Amino acid sequence: MTLIAILITLLYLALIGSLIIGFDKVDSFLLQDIPANTKFSIIIPFRNEANNLPKLLHSISKLNYPKTKFEIIFVDDASTDASLEILQGFLKKEGSNCAIISNKRTTNSPKKDAISLAIQHSKYDWIVTTDADCCLPKYWLDSFDVFIQKTNSDFISAPVTYKNPENFLERFQLLDVLSLQAATIGGFGIKRPFLCNGANLAYKKSLFKLLNGFDGNSNIASGDDIFLLQKALKTRTLKVAYLKCEHAIVRTQPQANFKNLVSQRVRWAAKTQTYKNGFGKLTGFVILLMNALLLSGILLCFVDILKWHILFYLAIIKLSIDVLLIYKGASFFDQKEALRSYIFGFLIYPFFSVYIAFLSFFKGYKWKGRPYNK
Repeated sequence: MTLIAILITLLYLALIGSLIIGFDKVDSFLLQDIPANTKFSIIIPFRNEANNLPKLLHSISKLNYPKTKFEIIFVDDASTDASLEILQGFLKKEGSNCAIISNKRTTNSPKKDAISLAIQHSKYDWIVTTDADCCLPKYWLDSFDVFIQKTNSDFISAPVTYKNPENFLERFQLLDVLSLQAATIGGFGIKRPFLCNGANLAYKKSLFKLLNGFDGNSNIASGDDIFLLQKALKTRTLKVAYLKCEHAIVRTQPQANFKNLVSQRVRWAAKTQTYKNGFGKLTGFVILLMNALLLSGILLCFVDILKWHILFYLAIIKLSIDVLLIYKGASFFDQKEALRSYIFGFLIYPFFSVYIAFLSFFKGYKWKGRPYNK
């Protein structure tokens, strides 16, 4: 058993170490002051986001990009709160390049339906997606435009983080998302992209049509981002890239309570069971295996199958390599203050991750007031 535990830890060390190396291989992209060239159709699906829309709309009003070169399509997914009234008020004041359409449900994924419908209504060649609970940086579209002009990419993943935390639950979530973002960047750095985030994603409309949109995974409620990435990677003629630029960072809201956090993470975990990306599957399996090892190791030590000092050394190895990865993310996003909760977060994360994995296998979840069954 000791040998198996050591082998799992070495595999985990090699995996996370490769992502750390990959993170540094993705060069930071410096924004340049050149004439805007790209026209964007921004798609924002929403459902009952009255509490978040004012912040999003304020950030939209501050965008630096020429209004003649982008449109925003808001897709209402049967909201029952004041979301529509808030948007209509915004459109009267500053929405000359904005439109609101109603979603048409055709699959098990409302968000994919919303994006597909909006693309049908879009005018421009580049699609950018974000969420209604996000805040957009001033030079967001400028960053995409310059990157497109310089790299001629077809599919661009860009950075997402949470707002600065105010309590431990928010710091715990931030540490998690920083590790995910660092792993995302690292995957691109080692030429094995396996993650992206639909809150900050851009791709050519022609790419979406070439890949037949979300065909093949529309039965899965989430995954409008990762499944499209997987399909793009299979088409070797397409250039997939990561925009590692501080001016492109989109900030979103952490979950307000533990119950919502569990629902969100179960939703995320549920789609991993249908991943077709081999490296992504391996990464998820190794991470789950390492966390499960630490938990089961405690029981094994009590029955004297594993020695306590061996488990301690393995935990220290995991703690050390994890903090290096998270530090990379925290430095890029300028959120190092979250690291003060790292030790406590490290101690509870194996319990949390194994619990989420267990729920995702045997239980459905509820999101935006809608139940999704296994």
